[in-house]
Parts: sequence; C-alpha cells; structure tokens
Amino acid sequence: MSDRAVLHVKGRVLVGPEDVRDEVWVVEGRIRYDRPADARDVRTVQGWALPGLVDAHCHVGLGAHGPVDADVAEKQALADREAGTLLIRDAGSPSDTRWVDDRDDLPKIIRAGRHIARTRRYIRGYAHEIEPDDLVAYVAREARRGDGWVKLVGDWIDREIGDLAPSWPREAAEAAIAEAHRLGARVTAHCFAENSLRDLVEAGIDCIEHATGLTEDLIPLFAERGVAIVPTLVNIATFPRLAAGGEDRFPRWSAHMRRLHERRYDTVRSAYDAGLPVFVGTDAGGTLPHGLVAAEVAELVTAGIPPRDALAAATWAARAWLGRPGLDEGAPADLVVYDTDPRADVRVLAAPRRVVVNGQVMA
Repeated sequence: MSDRAVLHVKGRVLVGPEDVRDEVWVVEGRIRYDRPADARDVRTVQGWALPGLVDAHCHVGLGAHGPVDADVAEKQALADREAGTLLIRDAGSPSDTRWVDDRDDLPKIIRAGRHIARTRRYIRGYAHEIEPDDLVAYVAREARRGDGWVKLVGDWIDREIGDLAPSWPREAAEAAIAEAHRLGARVTAHCFAENSLRDLVEAGIDCIEHATGLTEDLIPLFAERGVAIVPTLVNIATFPRLAAGGEDRFPRWSAHMRRLHERRYDTVRSAYDAGLPVFVGTDAGGTLPHGLVAAEVAELVTAGIPPRDALAAATWAARAWLGRPGLDEGAPADLVVYDTDPRADVRVLAAPRRVVVNGQVMA
C-alpha cells in the first residue's frame, strides 16, 4: 500500500455481540484487522467501537408539509450522523436524495421510493395517492426507483367510519407485493391498526412499520412468515397528543389511538418473545426531529427487550437484515466509538465519542 494516513481504533471493537477485538485499522476508508506494514501517519482513537448505527425507518428529505429543499435534507442527514446513525432505510420520501450518494461524509441511504397511499388517506404532500387498480403499476415504478424496498400505507383514518381502516383490498395487495418481489424488491407497510395486518401478511409482505395493532392471534402468523416489525416507539409516543387533537371530530379514532399507545410496550415485547425480527426505526422526518436513534433503542429496552438484543436491532442484526456489512474486513469504515460498553447500558449511545464515516473522523 502507499504511504498515507491510517486510523487506528483500539480498546474494544464490537464486531458482533460476542465477537470483541482489541483493535481495528482503517486504510483508504476500509476496515482492516492486520496492521499496515508501511503506515507512517497513524491517528489513534480509543474506546468501545460499534458498526455505524442503523435507523430502519427514517425520512431524509421529508418535512411537515412534504418534500424539503436539499439544504434542509442535508441538515437532517447531518443530525442523524451526529447521533451515530450511518445507515438509513428511508421508508418513503417524495424528495430525490440521490445526491447524498456522492457525499462521503453523510450516512448511506437505502431508499423505498415514495409512499404509496389510497386517495385522501394519508398526510397531504407525502405520498402517491391512488386507487387499487393502479397499485401494481405504482409499486413497480417505486421498486425501480428505490434500493430494494417499496413502502405502502397499509391503513389510515377513514373519515366515513371515523376510525382506522385498511387502505387496500386483499387482491390488490397480493398482486402488488408479487410484482415487487418479481422486480427484486421487498415491501413494507405503515400499519397502526389491527384489521390491516392479516391480509398484508398473507399477501406476502416483508415488514410492518409501527405494528401497534399486532395482537396475540396475529403474532404466530408473523412468526411463521418471518415478517419483521419496526415499532418506531418514539413516534408512537405522540399518539396521545394526536388523539387529543382529533377527539371532537373523530372520537372513535381518538379512543383507538389511545388504546394502541397504552399497550405499545406489551405489543413489542410479545413480538420479541415470539421470535419476530424487531429493528430500530425512529420515523424521523415529517414532524419528528432526526437523530433519535439512541432514544429508540432505549425505548425497546423499556418495552422489555434485553439490552444486547435492542443494541443488535440497531447494529449487527439490522445491517444483516438490510444486506449491508458491519465491521467486516474490507467493508467501508463506518463506525461509532463510545466511552463505555453500550452492551451494558444502551444509554451510552446518546453520547458518541467519535463518529467515523468512510474512514474519516467527523468533527
């Protein structure tokens, strides 16, 4: 190799939950576990190192009223980076964020294209709003635009009944999911309520976002099909406020949202106990700020998930699920360094000592 700067991370390197090494070297932005023989300019960072954290439900380029300008999207991505989030599954955005791929100082993004919702059944300005006859065509379009994922809005408030209701007939969902799979994309869906879940899972969906409506009778079906959930508990915390705002006009919906909120921790723990894959996602963007990944990991622990598994849901397990490397030999050097062992106390995640992106130590 040529004579160039090398980063040396020493202390405890958490390659996996039990695979702990004493050091790792970063050469030309890549992970190495052998000391480069001709390194001359070595910078050393000490502490507990993890793969860059994963936010598996995030929206770069999305604001409260729809798409935002690139300078705002950049600030969103930087807020995530400062929190240690270096891999994002962007679960629906109306903005074109491909320019992020040309930046070696920003998190890597796996895009799900733009949300696909039923007409007048989602937040205005966020989604393609269509009818079931067009669902297959729009799923195909977003599968081609995304990075291996498509995002459906599985349920939303139906103003005629005054409560949450499924967005798509079973047959339309089956055809659309089959088309996404044919094109090599996985499908996820926003779902708050109970009554949208069975049809989507039996139609072949790969993941459910929020999953507040997951009930004991549905959990075995999820487990049998291997359907993952991303609970976004920091977002579910807003349900009481949303319910209060809609109580006069939609009292049935408001009461339903409160019930979903009240049982949120039991729902997540039951899913985990049954072996469902559970991953960390914050739902940042829209109305929630970016950089909440540590808070979401802590919420999973509050729900009863053991700290090491909650940590894995934002690191090793999440990266494997998304098909991206961690601290593997030759992988891009995206890592976060902490003062103490995050496996012992996940609250450590809120205070990164150093964030390294593509081998560069961020200020």
